[in-house]
Amino acid sequence: MPLETTKFDVLDHLKTVKKQIAYLEAALDQDDPSFIATAIGDIARARGVSKFSRETGLSREAIYKAFRPGGNPTIETVNKAMQALGLRLKLAPHKATKAA
Repeated sequence: MPLETTKFDVLDHLKTVKKQIAYLEAALDQDDPSFIATAIGDIARARGVSKFSRETGLSREAIYKAFRPGGNPTIETVNKAMQALGLRLKLAPHKATKAA
């Protein structure tokens, strides 16, 4: 009997704020700016891009362009996104750096 599979869609797993935060934290741990931008875009899509657009003041096109694989949002755009998501970025020592 063949194994039945379903297509994975990350949006199915980003229904709560707690899960969205965990996903974004995991993206930040990757130290890959493109992956971080994509994660923000995934969360925006999970919440609804039209709503996210109104909350950030960014056009839907700007959101899709900035928060996609290979996207390169400015710090201002990331800040607007974080505010709309009700989150803020904090500084912490890098894993490889020993705190003084």
